[in-house]
Amino acid sequence: MEIVILAVVIAVVVLGALGGLIVGSRRKKQLPPPPPAAPDITAPPAEPHVGDEAETPREEPRRTIEEVDLPDGSAPVVVEEPPAEAPEIEIPEPTAGRLVRLRARLSRSQNALGKGLLTLLSREHLDEDTWEEIEDTLLTADVGVQPTQELVERLRERVKVLGTRTTDELRTLLREELITLVGPDMDRAVKTEPEDRKPGIVMVVGVNGTGKTTTTGKLARVLVADGQTVVLGAADTFRAAAADQLQTWGERVGAHTVRGPEGGDPASVAFDAVKEGKEIGANVVLIDTAGRLHTKTGLMDELGKVKRVVEKQAPVDEVLLVLDATTGQNGLVQARVFAEVVDITGIVLTKLDGTAKGGIVVAVQRELGVPVKLVGLGEGADDLAPFEPEAFVDALIGE
Repeated sequence: MEIVILAVVIAVVVLGALGGLIVGSRRKKQLPPPPPAAPDITAPPAEPHVGDEAETPREEPRRTIEEVDLPDGSAPVVVEEPPAEAPEIEIPEPTAGRLVRLRARLSRSQNALGKGLLTLLSREHLDEDTWEEIEDTLLTADVGVQPTQELVERLRERVKVLGTRTTDELRTLLREELITLVGPDMDRAVKTEPEDRKPGIVMVVGVNGTGKTTTTGKLARVLVADGQTVVLGAADTFRAAAADQLQTWGERVGAHTVRGPEGGDPASVAFDAVKEGKEIGANVVLIDTAGRLHTKTGLMDELGKVKRVVEKQAPVDEVLLVLDATTGQNGLVQARVFAEVVDITGIVLTKLDGTAKGGIVVAVQRELGVPVKLVGLGEGADDLAPFEPEAFVDALIGE
């Protein structure tokens, strides 16, 4: 009996083991995928969402083209940037007759003087009150006291001799006397071509605000227009961007600019400019000095130092004083102080088109005993003109 029970137990255990193996093998088999659902033909097509096709950005750093292994051992392609284009060189307007071409601009602002004098001289009776008005007209135009008295005296004599006075006769008379007053025989050439050496050396001096650096740049254009090669010395090292401004003027006409560090020694820059002018065989070296306040004694002394240092290499041929024509008699005060420090050889009057006080030409020449050589008649690059007494007087009295 016990044997039978034991056999039954063994049989049950064997059947259980066989069942476990069968079930396990069935679990290991992958079930086939369910059949796809039938599309819903009634639903509208789904709209794609922004970024559906975009890759998830990787966090790894970007590599340069040099770090990437290219197939076949080919070299990386280097894209070269095109070279920067050199600024186009401008051809300045010829200086011959430039003041005549600009006469209309000058006469618009200066006619008050000429027309006022002609109106007074045309009166039937020239009594003392009329002559006083003529004097006042000249003084208001900044002609100066002594030149005014001389002109009035000559006019009185000539009108008395003339007797009857037609408009044309008065215009001719006034023109002749004004030309004499301005000084037709003064040497107004800017001396830039010494016979025994090269280059000619020109210093440009003046008070801040007179347009000194701009005038230096325009003078470079005048010289280039006359066929000369120019080196610019940016010795105004204290005014921000003065060297940049001068260099821009030079680049327009192909003139090289020598400059130093901001706040550096102006005399050193001037010395280097002359040295380079010699080395490259330039015709002229233009030295733009810092704008000196005429009340600053130390700064004025420094201007004298610049001139002395330059003259260790060669004499300075011209010292041009730039004056603002609109400052009138104050400009004469500036002129006196500059003349004490350096020997002024010529005057450049800027902004002459913006004032009816053209008599400053006469006054400043009398004050310094040197001629007005150039006049500025506007903001244009070629509005700096050699001064011509006849053209100037014609602009004063009009047609």
